[in-house]
Amino acid sequence: MKMFTEMFSIGPGNKDHHPALRCAVGVFVPLITLVLLGRLDLAIFASFGAFTGIYGRGEPHAVRFMLQLRAGLLMLLVIFLAALAARMGPAMGLDAAAHTWLLVLATTLVAGACSVAISWLRLRPAGSLFHIFAFAAIASIPNQPPLWEGMLVAVLTTVFALLVGFSSRILPSHRTPWTRPPRIRRTAAEKRTAWLEGFGYLVAAGLAGSLATWAGGQLGFGHNYWAMVAAVVPLVGHTTRHRVRRGIQRIIGTVLGLALLAVILLLNLAPWQIVLVIALCQFGAELFIARQYVLAQIFVTPLALISTLLVVPASPTILLRDRIIETVIGAAVGVSVVLVPGAWRRVRQRTTTA
Repeated sequence: MKMFTEMFSIGPGNKDHHPALRCAVGVFVPLITLVLLGRLDLAIFASFGAFTGIYGRGEPHAVRFMLQLRAGLLMLLVIFLAALAARMGPAMGLDAAAHTWLLVLATTLVAGACSVAISWLRLRPAGSLFHIFAFAAIASIPNQPPLWEGMLVAVLTTVFALLVGFSSRILPSHRTPWTRPPRIRRTAAEKRTAWLEGFGYLVAAGLAGSLATWAGGQLGFGHNYWAMVAAVVPLVGHTTRHRVRRGIQRIIGTVLGLALLAVILLLNLAPWQIVLVIALCQFGAELFIARQYVLAQIFVTPLALISTLLVVPASPTILLRDRIIETVIGAAVGVSVVLVPGAWRRVRQRTTTA
């Protein structure tokens, strides 16, 4: 009952509308610009470049700028590698199945490496969820735009997110001292924790991706990277209870978010209206992400799927089906990865005692 109560409780607000508005503007302006230019094929590069704005949400301007700069450079590297990975299959003469497994392997490596990098750079939100999503989504696009165009859009969007991040300095009442943040000094314990967390992300993403790819081949559903994203959600948290709760919240929030998405799709919106919905969903996600994970997921689910539909049109029914199946697979794997080490330690202790 305590876990159930915690699952649906909501924390107090802490001026969450400020970072939420910054993130909404950071994604709306680049996407509406692409709509006006008639280049929605580049929208996914702008969407992930805008993720720069989610970091350093409550920090002073100078610290926020440095954190977002680090986060933006890391995301640009992931986007670049994803665009290259998308071209590897045809270049190597691989069939669709082999290319899919190659992307699962590459995404798994990104999951572990970016988790370590995020810990090393002390960025928040922790973990490599966004990098898994960005890499796999871009690498899965069948018809890639020219590499230089995609990277140009990603770089310009990242720069715009940085500008939005300290734009409130224009107002003296919102201005914070521009002091350089202290140099990062990592202890031996922090380094060990970073590597252990990276290994956990590697295992969770790899297992979820492999299981989803195999099951998808047998049962006929796709988008295996959604399972990989869902699998790493329970890995963030300081206690086992909190991590398991996040996995369950991910499933509940996804189901409710799919209902919202179904309503949005029934409206048959124009591209500029879809961009407006994306910005509103981004606002809602950032408004609740630190206070109530289920509510945040209700906005995150249509945000992720509508962003995909802008670039790769697909049957809404298939997308809804794949999303819930992949989320359940991924969340189950993630919760298992959280619980297995503790269960193994208890078994060893009992064996030693016996």
